This record gives sequence, structure tokens and C-alpha cells, in this order.
Amino acid sequence: MATCVFCDIVGGRAPARTVYRDDDVVGFLDIRPVTRGHTLLVPREHSSGLADLDPEMGGRLFAAGQRVAAAMKSGALGADGVNLVVNDGRAAFQTVFHTHLHVVPRHNGDKLSFAKGLVVRRDPDPDQTADLLRVALEPDHR
Repeated sequence: MATCVFCDIVGGRAPARTVYRDDDVVGFLDIRPVTRGHTLLVPREHSSGLADLDPEMGGRLFAAGQRVAAAMKSGALGADGVNLVVNDGRAAFQTVFHTHLHVVPRHNGDKLSFAKGLVVRRDPDPDQTADLLRVALEPDHR
């Protein structure tokens, strides 16, 4: 397998603003977020796309997505809704070929267009955003 940046993040060999981790899944802020708090969840074990993702792992990935989404809504980010997105294959805009789930916080009236968001993509303070999500994910927060 060629070098995989997400495997490097999971293995601690590449930097990331990690906001979530369990035995199966690691979550970190997207370096080019569509909205503030845009998080990527990846299985610890490499799979390049849905075709080679174990269905049980897919369930654990989405369960982590539910937890992060709830934190985005209940925490300081104050999201009104959340998009969960998997881009599977180059034609679907997958650019890193390690299965990953995008968890994108949304706000009423944000008028987000994913096409426009894919062009703009920046967070003025990703360290603070990561801290806000980590706090919202703490068990006592809920």
C-alpha cells in the first residue's frame, strides 16, 4: 500500500487536531473545512472505500458520527443540524483513499452550498474549534 495520510494520522506520524478517538475510529478536524467544526472520522484499520469496508466497522464509524454530531449540536458550536457524508471514489470527490465520514455542522440560514464550501474552506481558529468539540464530547457534557 502506498503512504496514506490518514493511516499516518491514526498512527501518530502526521499532525492532526484530533477531537475523537475510540478503539476503532479516530476523528480530527478537516484541514480545509466546509464549515467550522467539519470533522473527518476514519477507521483505524485502512480501507480504501466502501467496497472494502467491513460492514460492522461501517456501523461503528456511523455510531461515532452520531456521537460527534450530537456534540456539535449540544456544545459551543451550537449546530442546528449536521450533514454526514461519505465520498466513495474519485468521481464522488474522494481525494484521500482511506474510507472516511465527513461530519459537517450546519446552522439555520447558513445558505451553505457544498460546491461553494469546497472552494472557500477555512477555519480562522482550528485549535479553538478542536477544543470546543473535545469538550462537547466529554461524557459529563451530555
